[in-house]
Amino acid sequence: MSEGQTLERGLKNRHVQLIAIGGAIGTGLFLGSGKSIHLAGPSILFAYTITGIICFLIMRALGELLLSNLNYHSFVDFVYDYLGNGAAFVTGWTYWFCWISIAMADLTAVGLYTQFWFPSVAQWVPGLIALVILLIMNLATVKLFGEMEFWFALIKVIAILALIIGGTFMIIKGFSTDAGASSFTNLWSHGGWFPNGASGFILSFQMVVFAFVGIELVGLMAGETKDPEKVIPKAINNIPIRIIIFYIGALLVIMSIYPWNDINPAKSPFVQVFSALGIAAAAGIVNFVVLTSAASACNSAVFSTSRMVYSLAKEKNAPYPMTKLTSHKVPSNALFFSTIVILIAVILNYVMPEGVFTLITSISTVCFIFIWGITVICHLKYRKTRPELAAKNKFKMPLYPISNYLILIFLAFILVVLAMAEDTRVALFVTPVWFALVTGIYFIRKSRVDKQESSAPDLD
Repeated sequence: MSEGQTLERGLKNRHVQLIAIGGAIGTGLFLGSGKSIHLAGPSILFAYTITGIICFLIMRALGELLLSNLNYHSFVDFVYDYLGNGAAFVTGWTYWFCWISIAMADLTAVGLYTQFWFPSVAQWVPGLIALVILLIMNLATVKLFGEMEFWFALIKVIAILALIIGGTFMIIKGFSTDAGASSFTNLWSHGGWFPNGASGFILSFQMVVFAFVGIELVGLMAGETKDPEKVIPKAINNIPIRIIIFYIGALLVIMSIYPWNDINPAKSPFVQVFSALGIAAAAGIVNFVVLTSAASACNSAVFSTSRMVYSLAKEKNAPYPMTKLTSHKVPSNALFFSTIVILIAVILNYVMPEGVFTLITSISTVCFIFIWGITVICHLKYRKTRPELAAKNKFKMPLYPISNYLILIFLAFILVVLAMAEDTRVALFVTPVWFALVTGIYFIRKSRVDKQESSAPDLD
């Protein structure tokens, strides 16, 4: 790779805007929201509002950092500048691991959702086919990745808007369901806003935060947009309105049509509402939406992990061949490496019990909390050590430094919540093993590099 060769800025404004929407809408909204509602009742709306505000502030910190230096292409670049090579190594590989585990989860989901229509097909087959297709498309051009994500996100947006529009019509008309008349009064007339008390509300944050995992991907795409100074601020500033419409709006409509205690936690509330609207193929439609949502998340994983390995290699924290770019300026070796690891994960998932898989995704959530925390710490360091850059930056984080400390307190609170829930508690004990492993590899690698440099002949 020549010195001047860099990643292609091939993403257009419409790509980034839709991908930003897609990043804020997880499969959890379509399938997992029933469990969240059952746990917290109508107070789930407050949990999404609070978490949405925190995620917006995290994204503002990320946006300010990325736009402070247009040579930044990922987290690794600014972590290296403000926290050093060791922190960059651990952060980069941790973010890579986060998305690898998400890819594992979503490829499994692709197999499960496909069995809805083809029950005789082995679960691993659709996942393998999807991975191969995504690899081929990601190898083509960055623009093609953008096109795929654009249409994947559009499907999710249409499904949610259909639910909100159709549901609002049902509420206005007082449409009767098997649970009674549709009305906004259903939000508070079945035990109030906090029917399960403070504990149910607090425990719901675990699932709500997981729903927002991946929202930072729009920041990782900064290095591949045609006009980052215009596109990134717009994508980030629109996040609050998207959260209000797509999360709070959808859940408000669902709980107005069906009282929270009449929503089946084992099924998608989207299926319940579409069925009530008289759509016979409601289950099939929602299954198609979650299938494309899973494929979208896996596509994002293939994209983001390859860019992370590329950035790590540029800082000599991954093998140098990972910096190789194709004629379309796509990091091909990094793409192949990440895809092979994901493929191994698919094979392991075929033979491993489901409990192990749940553990891996829980560990991924803890790792994402670490990534968000590191971003905020880097922002604090940037503001304190580079005031001249901060003065010129037009996209400043609001309420600095109060916002930074507020985010860090919230992330610490989420770790406490994870410790309270039995199924996620184990992840808090296992995650330190990952960090110890990565840190150990860094010091081993560093000692080897130091030895090579000290033994190299002095040419002066």
